Amino acid sequence: MTKPVVVEKDAGYSGSYQTEEGVDLKVPYSFFGSTFGVEEIEAIAQVMQQETMTMGPMVDLFQKEFAEYTGVKHAFAVTNCTTALYLATRVLGIGPGDEVITTPITYIATSMSPLRQGARIVFADVDPRTMNLDPQSVAEKITPKTKAIYVVHYAGQMVDMDPIMELAKRHGLAVVEDAAHAPGAEYKGRKAGSIGHIGCFSFHSLKNMTCLGEGGMIVTNNDEYAEKIPLLRCLNMQAYRDQKDYWLPYHYDILDMGDLLGHKFVMNEVQAAVGRVQLRKLDSLNAIRRENASWLSRELGEVRGIRIPYEDPNCVHVYHLYTLLLDDPVLDANRDEFLRVLYREEGVQAILHYLPTYLFSLYRNRGYEPGLCPVAERTFHRLFNVPIHPRLTPGDRAAMVGGIKNAVRKILGHG
Repeated sequence: MTKPVVVEKDAGYSGSYQTEEGVDLKVPYSFFGSTFGVEEIEAIAQVMQQETMTMGPMVDLFQKEFAEYTGVKHAFAVTNCTTALYLATRVLGIGPGDEVITTPITYIATSMSPLRQGARIVFADVDPRTMNLDPQSVAEKITPKTKAIYVVHYAGQMVDMDPIMELAKRHGLAVVEDAAHAPGAEYKGRKAGSIGHIGCFSFHSLKNMTCLGEGGMIVTNNDEYAEKIPLLRCLNMQAYRDQKDYWLPYHYDILDMGDLLGHKFVMNEVQAAVGRVQLRKLDSLNAIRRENASWLSRELGEVRGIRIPYEDPNCVHVYHLYTLLLDDPVLDANRDEFLRVLYREEGVQAILHYLPTYLFSLYRNRGYEPGLCPVAERTFHRLFNVPIHPRLTPGDRAAMVGGIKNAVRKILGHG
């Protein structure tokens, strides 16, 4: 097996180092979610022998292979998941007067694309076990103005998609899957991104697979959408067909698509080459994440006040995040002190995903107020994420478990 190439301080490793603030940090929260080996280096070197550095053969192959892996007809590589969501919003024709239902427990990009187009964002509440959209809450939020549902497969576990698709069919709605956390995840045997009308993926450094820091993919089974997406991805540009002289009437045309004016969201060849290698590794990388999660859940399952992640039996969870909940009144009331002890005294760095979106100034200034999604708000104030990336060592895992147990004892007054 190829030895991973990693940056020492961001990698999983046994041992510790002193932070600038004097914390003896044993397990940092890594912001690199994959591994690199000589295969990626060789892929980059191969591209450097090409004449084409963007939108060439590597991009074509990456798109084809990703579509086959995901089980969809069409896949288009883009700069990141945010641009994929933007393209989805545009091809669906979402605009002023429309409503889009989505979850508050997600990165801001999920809702910002329809918001940018003038749509009203309607936040539905979440299932407290999975932090995914609750289909019953979605049903209660549908109005005659609703045009789409944007689901997010939080942490790497898919939303309960059957009732979501039933609601969409009944009300004539589009469904966009924000699958940034979930490449390779499954729901009843179907891959993330293949069930809704459009799926959007991220290849950011944090994710289960990456394209050198950024990158994304938009997928669909809809032929009409598949005609529009590549045009909008590249300035409405299309090559002429059946030219007798390659320069006549010009090298390409810019199509008139009404108010659909394209941007430049193309992926370069180096990113696509690395993405192809990462896609081949994805199942094994996800298996390591699942093994790490299984080990942590076994060790933490009986710890007072700590609730381990719930796995839906209909799903294959790929653990982009490993989310723990404080499930004791004393711990609930002292989450921030718990995190201080865990970090400053135990050397384990945890982070939070996510502040309910409507609590940001962007939404507060538009009239959104606390209390819209009570389950999401209560859950956020009890959750934290610990490292789950595939480079964790046995020493890292033991340090996390020991640190969490010690922090619980200290907060509960038993330290």
